[in-house]
Amino acid sequence: MIITIANQKGGVGKTTTAINLSAGLAYKNKKTLLIDLDPQANSTITFVDPHSLEITIFDVLTGKANFEDTIVKTRIPNLELAPANISLAKLERELLGDIDSHFRLKDKIADISPSYDYIIIDTPPTLGIITLNALVAASHILIPIQSSYFALEGTDDLLETIEKVRYRSNPNLKLLGVVITLHDKRTSLGKDTVAQIKKVFKDKVFKTIISKNVRLEESPAYRESIYTFAPDSKGAKDYLSLTEEILKIG
Repeated sequence: MIITIANQKGGVGKTTTAINLSAGLAYKNKKTLLIDLDPQANSTITFVDPHSLEITIFDVLTGKANFEDTIVKTRIPNLELAPANISLAKLERELLGDIDSHFRLKDKIADISPSYDYIIIDTPPTLGIITLNALVAASHILIPIQSSYFALEGTDDLLETIEKVRYRSNPNLKLLGVVITLHDKRTSLGKDTVAQIKKVFKDKVFKTIISKNVRLEESPAYRESIYTFAPDSKGAKDYLSLTEEILKIG
């Protein structure tokens, strides 16, 4: 299963979800590859020293390196990483005029995907060529939506993009589900937002809701997933629950 985590809004927990879902799957003995497609490279920084990288996913997508050469091991058994750095911000310019630019990742991933049970793709908060590549390459999309007043703002644009990708480039792309993130169950606004999201996405909303948790925010700064940084925290329990829900699906 190849899962792209996408939402063009920033600050909704995309990278936090990518990091902790990948780690959760690995801890469940699933061979997992995390592909960092965000030029901010926060997924990469969590697991490896970015200064030690000679090859990144940018080199793969621009045809300068093979996919196998960019994959690095992490400290977590069963979890490998295809890292990124700021050079990825130049990708759109590099691929300008290439009529097959949105198929780059799909083509490159074909040879290595049979080696993994799960491939998780972290994306930037835009609907540009990078996110388009991730959607074309994926079998499923996971949408994190923040539990906030403007939660569904811009969601129509994302859903429209998904439908266009299905129609033109990847007819097999499925919505794995919507995960509600950064939720504060103590507030009326939080409860109202959850109800609103469930009204729109119905049974596609995961039962697991990711609560607002300071440990989740801190863990990347210490270059750890939540499972090693704060294994008894609410954040660890939430992401383990989400991992188990996804394992039941496929």
